[in-house]
Amino acid sequence: MGNLLEIKDLTYRKNQKTILNNVNLTLGPGKIVALLGENGAGKTTFMRIIDSMAKNYHGTVMVAGEDNEVERKKHISFTDNLSGFSENAKVEQISKFYEVIYQDFDVNEFEQLRGFMKIDSEMRLSEMSKGMREKLVIALTFSRKVDLYLLDEPFSGIDAMARKKIINSIILWKAKESTILVSDHFVNEISSMLDEVVIIRDHTVYEHLSADDIRAKNQSIEEYYEGLYQEEEE
Repeated sequence: MGNLLEIKDLTYRKNQKTILNNVNLTLGPGKIVALLGENGAGKTTFMRIIDSMAKNYHGTVMVAGEDNEVERKKHISFTDNLSGFSENAKVEQISKFYEVIYQDFDVNEFEQLRGFMKIDSEMRLSEMSKGMREKLVIALTFSRKVDLYLLDEPFSGIDAMARKKIINSIILWKAKESTILVSDHFVNEISSMLDEVVIIRDHTVYEHLSADDIRAKNQSIEEYYEGLYQEEEE
C-alpha cells in the first residue's frame, strides 16, 4: 500500500484570515503520528479539513486514494465532542446511533472498550465529567474499523493514571495498517508510541520527521519541539 494520507498545496482561509498556507504532507499506513503546534496554530482546522468537516479549502486531500469528500470520510474516525447528542442521551443510545450511522462500527469492540474505560451503559451525558466524556469519545472512535484515526486533544480532561493506561493500550486498538494522527499537549506521555512527528507552525507543516531521528539526538520529543521556539526567542 502507498501513502494513506496525501495533502498537496493545501490553503485554508476563514473570515479573510489565513489559517493554513501551502501545506504538503504524506503519511504512510501503520503509523502513530503526533501533530504538534501552539494553540491557534491550526491543528484542529487541519484535522477538520482531512475529515471533510471544514470546507472551501484550496488544494488536494486524499485518504486511501480517495479525494472525494464523501468517500474519504468513510476511511476516517475523528474524535467527536458529542455536542450533537442530548444531555439526556444514555451511553447505550449513543452506541446504537453509531451502529446505525457507521457500517464499520463494531459493537463488540465498543463493549470491550466501554468496560476498559469503566463506563456504565445506562449513564447519561449529563452525569459525566469531562474526563468521562473523553473516555467515551475514545471508545467510540476506536470502535470504528477505519484506515485513519484523528484524535484531537483526546486526553486533556482524563486523570494522569487513567491517561497513562489508555495511552499504553491505544496501539492494541487499531489495525496494523491503520494510522493515528494525534494532537495532544501531553507530548512526553505519548512520545514512546510515536513513529513520526508533524509540527504546524507559521500556517504550514514546519517539520515532519521520524521520532527515531529525534531520539537519536538524545533529545525527548518534547525537548526537540520546545527547542524550536527557544531558538526563535534567542
